[in-house]
Amino acid sequence: MGYLFSHGVSSFELSANVLSSHTILDRQPPWLLLLRNLMVLPFPAQGHVIPLMELSRKLAGHGLAVDFVNTEFNHDLVMEAMAEKGAIPDGIHVLTIPDGLGPGDDHADIGKFVKDLPAAMSGRLEEMIRSRKIRWVIADVSMSWALEVATKAGARVASFSTYSAAVFALRMNLPKLIEDGVLDESGNVKGQGKIQMVPPIDASEIPWVSLASTSAPERRRNNIQNVLKTNLSMPLAEVVICNTSMELEPDALALFPNALPLGPLVAPTPRPAGHFLPEDLASLTWLDAQPAGSVVYVAFGSSGFLDATQFQELADGLALSGRPFLWVVRPKFTTGPGQDRFDLDAFKRRVEGQGLVVGWAPQQRVLSHPAVACFVSHQSYVCNVWGTGAKLRRDERGVVPKEEVQSKGARLLGDGEVKARVATWKEIACGSIRVGGSSHRNLLKLVSLLRQQ
Repeated sequence: MGYLFSHGVSSFELSANVLSSHTILDRQPPWLLLLRNLMVLPFPAQGHVIPLMELSRKLAGHGLAVDFVNTEFNHDLVMEAMAEKGAIPDGIHVLTIPDGLGPGDDHADIGKFVKDLPAAMSGRLEEMIRSRKIRWVIADVSMSWALEVATKAGARVASFSTYSAAVFALRMNLPKLIEDGVLDESGNVKGQGKIQMVPPIDASEIPWVSLASTSAPERRRNNIQNVLKTNLSMPLAEVVICNTSMELEPDALALFPNALPLGPLVAPTPRPAGHFLPEDLASLTWLDAQPAGSVVYVAFGSSGFLDATQFQELADGLALSGRPFLWVVRPKFTTGPGQDRFDLDAFKRRVEGQGLVVGWAPQQRVLSHPAVACFVSHQSYVCNVWGTGAKLRRDERGVVPKEEVQSKGARLLGDGEVKARVATWKEIACGSIRVGGSSHRNLLKLVSLLRQQ
């Protein structure tokens, strides 16, 4: 599984109040003519829609009118959320397209999405590009098949990576890893030791392997096959837009001459556009009542899963720590044998007064909250490069035991040197998006490129 403790605020989830004083400088005068020739296509999952909506907001602020394409299912959820959070940003026009799933299908089944989306969406997407005279399409890396569709329809194309540059490098090298026998085409790990990427990574921690549990081989195979297939379309992209900065990942970015790092993309408001999973705002009220720098925040995004044994060990480890914790547990978060044995309601009663379990939380606001001390995540840069985390080790069962959760959390939160590094990296990330910073300059380069006809 390869998850870890990350001290302080994630470099990709910076405090909104830190950034708000700078974002107004990204905007152009309101009288600037809007150029309506750009389409943005996110993968239909929460963690992909949010950063691409934020990128769209920045581009709209520079006079580019954006056609933002949601699936019909997600569109209804986004619009419902917008009724509470405010309107879609000016300059962004939301379009919808069918996702190919029926009323009874599970829209949280990412494996089914990646398998069925191309056939369901390609024809309609090509028609939209032609009829709306779209000149540029920015497609999520996980929707790379759309690069071929857009090119066929006469549009120029760019790709957008929600991953770190290091994970993007790993993705593009997946065929070589299979050729070298590190893993097979179903995602089963064959080799041992570290893969010498930037940074080095254990074979078992390859994202498309580790984010699908060992009890879900079909999901793992679908993940790997989708990466292999969509990689073939990546050379069509004139530029790969990365949600990172040159200062954060110089070595990994150097592997891609057409990479354009302009992150971290962080919304300037406490209620950013693009959210559609129901957020439990009680989490913020609960955090307000906790001491500063005390809370362990646990969340694995909209597509991560844990098997039942690991889920139990993590729950027990959080309880054993004695520290306040906020844990996001989506519906159907556990997989495999025993997934229905864990009584979540009983666990909530057991940790009442210590921890809070919610179905979804407003992550940017949680990570910027002063009560949050560390974040349980799954990005190796945190430990291997930035030095702001502590890796959680598996036992002979392949499971991170509760004692490891307890001990590594205590060790990390007592480390003053790690706290100092967190503050340094946060300032570096903030500096990159200020006017004149590396990411701000790259945003202006992208705007100039997208204005080309």
